[in-house]
Amino acid sequence: QVQLVESGGGLVQAGGSLRLSCAASGRTFSAYIMGWFRQAPGKEREFVAAISRTGGSTPYADSVKGRFTISRDNAKNMVYLQMNSLKPEDTAVYYCAARPSGVVVTTASGYMYWGQGTQVTVSS
Repeated sequence: QVQLVESGGGLVQAGGSLRLSCAASGRTFSAYIMGWFRQAPGKEREFVAAISRTGGSTPYADSVKGRFTISRDNAKNMVYLQMNSLKPEDTAVYYCAARPSGVVVTTASGYMYWGQGTQVTVSS
């Protein structure tokens, strides 16, 4: 089992940047596929980005491709989401998630463990 704690959210103006961090507990962090999802008020939770165990595969949602970058540091049990050129439509609660087996997937149902979320608000 792994516990996830996100941080780094906040209020930023459109065009600005934020870096989200997700700290994972446990000694087998490198065995997990990690993902970032987000949920805006009144909307379903949606995929943002994911990263394979070694970082060799990093799929992104079309809406964030070229602006967001996911990365991980297995030595520190950390996964990051660098968000640049933020837009008001990026406003949401951002969740870190972990998938213990299989291949990288982009559906929320494929992830077993979730953090509590961190709010990102982008003002216009």
